Amino acid sequence: MITIAYPQPAFKIKKEQGKEIIFDECRKLWVLLTPEEWVRQNFLQYLIQVKKYPPSLIAVEREIVLGDLKKRFDIVVFKNARPWMIVECKEMNVPLSEAVIKQILNYNIALQVEYLAITNGKSTFALYIQQGRFEWLTNLPDF
Repeated sequence: MITIAYPQPAFKIKKEQGKEIIFDECRKLWVLLTPEEWVRQNFLQYLIQVKKYPPSLIAVEREIVLGDLKKRFDIVVFKNARPWMIVECKEMNVPLSEAVIKQILNYNIALQVEYLAITNGKSTFALYIQQGRFEWLTNLPDF
């Protein structure tokens, strides 16, 4: 498991029609502040502020096609114009189970990245993949 020291965020949050929304600096838009979105936004700030990942190279909530299915990944980081890392976010009360690992591995069939990470905000696990071999990480790589 990876220990994440989340930075103090400077989130822009407001209410619209009785619901809280948060500004996503990567997507450049306001989104509904769900429990999963809270985890995603905090993890994005960790990647940007602590690990120094450029926001312009981070894709959030985009559609990918897996066979006949259309799915949406949470976070993909690009490096050298290629997908480099996939992050799957779950809300805090969702355990990081084998099903979550299978979900991100399925996304990787289409994206072929070097790094996979899963987080629920409390727990984070990551894998480095090289030539079909998997290595569990104790830290996420710096950009």
